[in-house]
Amino acid sequence: MIHIGIDTSNYKTSLAAVDDSGRILANISEYLDVQRGEKGLRQSDAFFKHSNKLPDLLSQLLSEIDKNEIADISVSSRPRRVEGSYMPCFRAGINMANTLSDILDIPVYEFSHQEGHAAAILESADDVPSEPVILMHLSGGTTEFLKCETDANGYEMNIIGGTLDISFGQLLDRFGVALGMPFPAGKYIDALASNYKGYEAPGIVPGIRILDGYFNLSGPETKLLEFAMNYQSGLGADENTDNSSIDYNDNVSSVSYELMDRIADILVKSADILSTEYKIDKVYMAGGVASSETIRRLARDKQNNHSYNIIFGEPALSGDNAVGTALLGRRMHIEQGL
Repeated sequence: MIHIGIDTSNYKTSLAAVDDSGRILANISEYLDVQRGEKGLRQSDAFFKHSNKLPDLLSQLLSEIDKNEIADISVSSRPRRVEGSYMPCFRAGINMANTLSDILDIPVYEFSHQEGHAAAILESADDVPSEPVILMHLSGGTTEFLKCETDANGYEMNIIGGTLDISFGQLLDRFGVALGMPFPAGKYIDALASNYKGYEAPGIVPGIRILDGYFNLSGPETKLLEFAMNYQSGLGADENTDNSSIDYNDNVSSVSYELMDRIADILVKSADILSTEYKIDKVYMAGGVASSETIRRLARDKQNNHSYNIIFGEPALSGDNAVGTALLGRRMHIEQGL
């Protein structure tokens, strides 16, 4: 049988299909269009854009599978599985899921967007963990460190660390947009950082103090935006210039590298603190920021011989996608004996 997943986060429309063995049959997604210079979308605009994209993506998905074998549909219905968690953009996915459910006469399962991120990494692994793990959810609007455990409804997650102000994703996007990059900007900063070969810390990004797994990013944000403003003034860029194609100089590359190095340092130090406190030796990384080639390499280098193990999933499954949501529906289907 085939299990469908739908996820309509604030910036990407995603559909996926998996079979009973967990094999991914289809993984389709498209970013929502964000006007140049903007750092996000209003929820009403995101809902409208998702609603327009879903029919075409669904047609593509159905062309890759046998629709007669669809057993269930799972959908991300809210950001987190806590009372009061709500974002209107998820309503677009819910509407599509309910319509398909009525047409095909199959059940709909609702999960949180965060649970989908967890399942995309945990339930697609060769060795699915049965014990509690630490999950670091590093997406565009979220930097949360969670004690994560499988339960009958998906995952029970409790926040045990993370940022106290903006997220890593917001920091990367705000810095990148200030430099003239398209939104979301993380992949452009990652490319600059990964290609830089002569790293010497320029001292732009200040060190970040971690207390019991929590920290603030407003200090680095201020310094990075000051740097970007000064750089743009020297560059002489205008609104008609596609700055994403500019051959950035070593100064920008070194700052990008330093930023990624700071992020990797926080992840490793926080993993050390939390794994010791909670006696959990597996630390999983999920979310779009966790797909960064530079952060992955630096985090692995910094981990050294610590007792805990930092685990990254496939880069394609780290960002927003519907694969995890589909895998949760598969698990629900099997556990209910359907």
